[in-house]
Amino acid sequence: MSSENSSADDASADGVQDDGQRVWDVVVVGAGPAGASAAYAAAVAGRRVLLLEKAELPRYKTCGGGIIGPSRDSLPPGFDLPFRDRVHAVTFSNNGRFTRTRRSKQMLFGLINRPEFDQQLVEHAQKAGAELRTGVTVQRVEQHGSAVPDRRTVAVVLQGGETVLARAVVGADGSASRIGAHVGVKLDQVDLGLEAEIPVPETVAEDWKGRVLIDWGPMPGSYGWVFPKGDTLTVGVISARGEGAATKRYLEDFIGRLGLAGFEPSISSGHLTRCRADDSPLSRGRVLVCGDAAGLLEPWTREGISFALRSGRLAGEWAVRIAEAHDAVDTRRQALNYAFAVKAGLGVEMSVGKRLLTAFERRPGLFHAALTGFRPAWNAFREITQGSTTLGELVRGRPMAQRALAALDPRPAGRGAGTADEATTS
Repeated sequence: MSSENSSADDASADGVQDDGQRVWDVVVVGAGPAGASAAYAAAVAGRRVLLLEKAELPRYKTCGGGIIGPSRDSLPPGFDLPFRDRVHAVTFSNNGRFTRTRRSKQMLFGLINRPEFDQQLVEHAQKAGAELRTGVTVQRVEQHGSAVPDRRTVAVVLQGGETVLARAVVGADGSASRIGAHVGVKLDQVDLGLEAEIPVPETVAEDWKGRVLIDWGPMPGSYGWVFPKGDTLTVGVISARGEGAATKRYLEDFIGRLGLAGFEPSISSGHLTRCRADDSPLSRGRVLVCGDAAGLLEPWTREGISFALRSGRLAGEWAVRIAEAHDAVDTRRQALNYAFAVKAGLGVEMSVGKRLLTAFERRPGLFHAALTGFRPAWNAFREITQGSTTLGELVRGRPMAQRALAALDPRPAGRGAGTADEATTS
């Protein structure tokens, strides 16, 4: 038996099976920021990469479109961000009251439209050598059985019965991921986001130029936002799933009190965001997951673009190593290294974010007072959005931040998400 397996591996070493079917080094499922980043990272390493996307590009995606520092720093070299606006001011309100605006001389973050941004990411992956197929729906992946020619190969089964073979697969197919289901991703937090793209007259657009609004909402953990993008305002709200009717009312009331109810949205949409449980797997065999498919996003703000870009790049880099692995032991070693890299960086930020969300759910007024009236809190917000620090670095490196988080969320060590230090060693 071992000689048969060895010959099967040798026959496909050049990427072609005995029956002539091509074997890709890496197949990436999903062409959003996570998938495009994974495809770019694997392709720039010189590997044969296939990027599969069920939609035709460009396509709309429900998303505020804020590009913070960590997102900007994770883009491919030469990437020209298609900013629709550059934010220098944030207006905070607490369910429509106690409104105050804070300003920064340096840009806090930029605003993009996702169709343009995602399309450009995919083009960079293609320029690096990745091949793109759109209009393709993946039904399942198989790592054993008749569709799998040897132990180094994964079969990606498409709708209609076609099978694509790969040495490694990256699942980046969104929060309702089929690849995530295969890996066994477990979710700890699910939220409902509702959003409207509202075209406005030039006089209204000018009033919002360079400024966003963040409103702490009426339901625990909820908030709303206004992001200006030229002649369109992206207006949205988010809250825990199970509060659908209340979330819809919040959006309607929010739009009304902003004086925008008279303008017809060009797009109204909604989606669920999902956060992974602490013990949720990030791989199974030769299959990795990243971005929304892995439940990777910041739990308090539900910011996901930077998590998608960063985890996608890591997934692409480790998929290359898994593609090169010749046995299950080496495959497992590389998958564990990928999980450690994710948890040591993004996991720390998620741990802090979970604690912030718990505290925010209890005392939103305190958060509002701190951000609008306590300079160190505003400075922390500014530094995180600009990319000079992260939530994890902030808590690890600043005793004042550690004390503030402990006071806001006095959970015992080892409970729930744990501390930032624990997350780096788990």
